[in-house]
Amino acid sequence: MAAVVLSEAEKLYIVHGVQEDLRVDGRGCEDYRCAEVETDVVSNTSGSARVKLGDTDILVGIKAEMGTPKLEKPDEGYLEFFVDCSSSATPELEGRGGEELGTDIANTLYRVFSCENSVDLKSLCINPREHCWVLYVDVLLLECGGNIFDAISIAVKAALFNTRIPKVRVLEDEEGTKEIELSDDPYDCIRLNVDEVPCIVTLSKIGYRHVVDATLQEEACSLASLLISVTSKGALTSMKKVGKGSLDPESIFEMMETGQRVGKSLHTALQKILDEEESLGTSRPKVGFLG
Repeated sequence: MAAVVLSEAEKLYIVHGVQEDLRVDGRGCEDYRCAEVETDVVSNTSGSARVKLGDTDILVGIKAEMGTPKLEKPDEGYLEFFVDCSSSATPELEGRGGEELGTDIANTLYRVFSCENSVDLKSLCINPREHCWVLYVDVLLLECGGNIFDAISIAVKAALFNTRIPKVRVLEDEEGTKEIELSDDPYDCIRLNVDEVPCIVTLSKIGYRHVVDATLQEEACSLASLLISVTSKGALTSMKKVGKGSLDPESIFEMMETGQRVGKSLHTALQKILDEEESLGTSRPKVGFLG
């Protein structure tokens, strides 16, 4: 993670502001920065999205490829996560630093999506025990401006919403040999239901209070954070503590309550953006990845 060096006076200023529910950029403790969300930004993918949250910039591309179902789940497809932390995002990510952070983010995403109902994996099955769709989710961290886990989860949900998987027909001849035929029609496709896909809300403990969507400067003032994944209905599906500091049970309970409340609002705002963008159809102006 990017390291920001602050003087004791700067830290004190930030901490005192948080105690008064007034952050350096004018936000309250439970306010997110302005987020820009754009889908369908990478042409050779099944779905893609770019999210800019403050100075944090995330690009997610999803490719649907045919594979074999896992032995323990013969009637389901599955997701694979790959995270690339660009060294241009922040100098600290050069070499091993970027690899370690990428692995940590991927493991967190696997944990978040291990919740049974997050994605209907049975809809990705083509032929039990033989063929299924595998969704390769590639996450690229372009710029690190704090709160990367939340931004990545928003981008992943937006990219899944944008994903279109070709419809498949399984043809069987007289000898029992199966042949798979993919539809050529780009509109003849499967769309994923993302209603139960969780978003991550990171709550950073600063002084006696906690904030959401911490900037790099605020992260430098926080010794412990709680990452919780929340569904659109406010259900908490996973939780992880990060940082060297400790959290007392009362703080954890308060942070969970805040995370559930803020998470529901986050989902509502994101879904509104996705629905508005889709309603424009092909007429919408595209900024694209290089915009």
